Amino acid sequence: MKPNLKRLAVGGLALLALVGAAGSSMGRGVVKAQYGDWQMSCDTPPGASFEQCAIIQNVMAEDQPNVGLSVIVLRTADREARLLRVLAPLGVLLPNGLGLNVDGKDMGRVAFVRCLPNGCVAEVVLDDSMIETLSNGKEAIFVVFKTPEEGIGIPVSLNGFKDGFAQLP
Repeated sequence: MKPNLKRLAVGGLALLALVGAAGSSMGRGVVKAQYGDWQMSCDTPPGASFEQCAIIQNVMAEDQPNVGLSVIVLRTADREARLLRVLAPLGVLLPNGLGLNVDGKDMGRVAFVRCLPNGCVAEVVLDDSMIETLSNGKEAIFVVFKTPEEGIGIPVSLNGFKDGFAQLP
């Protein structure tokens, strides 16, 4: 673990708030498994006939106590798409989007799609290439901006991503 990174423990209620706020239809998430630094949480959404699961990691920059991220990876309910959702704190500069760097390689930026009472959500459909990059990587750095010039890089461990993603129903 990096010295400037503090991992947050995620309990059932916190998970409910984070996953629900990130736009998932999941209700009371139950942690089903741990894959390295990723937790798999599952729930049956109201009216659904099957369980929906996501792998989740929550991180916070120690040097910026109000800057933390919830990184959520899931398959859509219709099983047609794989999504990466990131819940960033309120106060981030929205036009700059969310940057991603994996093992020193710039992967680009994605726009924020909406803000909720507890943060702003960036979302991207994961293609096979990005899944392979994340599965074989060691560390992702998500970058949020407080000003156009000030990007804050928040490291997210990719330890366990490959195994957790492979187990998503």
